[in-house]
Amino acid sequence: MGLPYGKNIQFTRLIKTEGKIREFNFRRAGYHEDIYFSVDVNDDRGNRIIFTMKKQNETWSIEQPLRPLPVWIAKVEQQLNESIEQELKVG
Repeated sequence: MGLPYGKNIQFTRLIKTEGKIREFNFRRAGYHEDIYFSVDVNDDRGNRIIFTMKKQNETWSIEQPLRPLPVWIAKVEQQLNESIEQELKVG
């Protein structure tokens, strides 16, 4: 009988967006087919922005948050996807 949870994955990537290098922190969550990544990053004022990314059509995409995300996050969605894929291959 297998365990109902998977490997704990947490990692950080520095990504440049709109002239600033920002620290994006990723944490794997969910079980079996319902796996997603919780991502957090600080804005210019130091407020933490938290959002989730889920795999849709072989690509990790930002799920529609309750509040609109800053444009600079949407601009790096492809880099966030690549960061997750790279970590999953290494891990």
